[in-house]
Amino acid sequence: MVQPQDRDHPKNSLGPNTPSGTIDTQRDIEVQSAMIIENAKVINAVPDRVWQITQDIERWPEWTPTVNQLTRLDEGPLRVGSVARIKQPGLPECEWRVTALTDGTSFTWTSRVYGITMKATHEVLAIESGTKSVLRLQMHGTLVTLLRPLISVAISKSLERENTALKARCEAS
Repeated sequence: MVQPQDRDHPKNSLGPNTPSGTIDTQRDIEVQSAMIIENAKVINAVPDRVWQITQDIERWPEWTPTVNQLTRLDEGPLRVGSVARIKQPGLPECEWRVTALTDGTSFTWTSRVYGITMKATHEVLAIESGTKSVLRLQMHGTLVTLLRPLISVAISKSLERENTALKARCEAS
């Protein structure tokens, strides 16, 4: 039973048709099976340069240790609907499809493997001292709940390595 002091916690929020004192089971499951990990890094480069390197996904294997191989399955500029097959260290090869793109600022793509839905967002934000790169990975699925203790640290380190490599690439002459 949800205690009155727990009702403000997102996982314990009561839906509009939920009887007082009970948890909305579907929402509770969704919150418990989701994991969001984010990494932000300030880059001493103009946002246009950071965006140019971020959106040029075919060249990622040249500079980031988090991508071994990447093959675009379409042609032209990165856009909503673009698909890439990616092999990352320790992970099975999978396809990522761009689901949202704001030119010069961000793109989001999704993939699904072993019943886990992944949504990765790459944001390039102008700040006074240059650019902030924000990498965010959202994962949903029953396996996420089971594997969270094993994968959360590894994913955090991977996002840090990728952002550090992006910083180095952007700040190089």
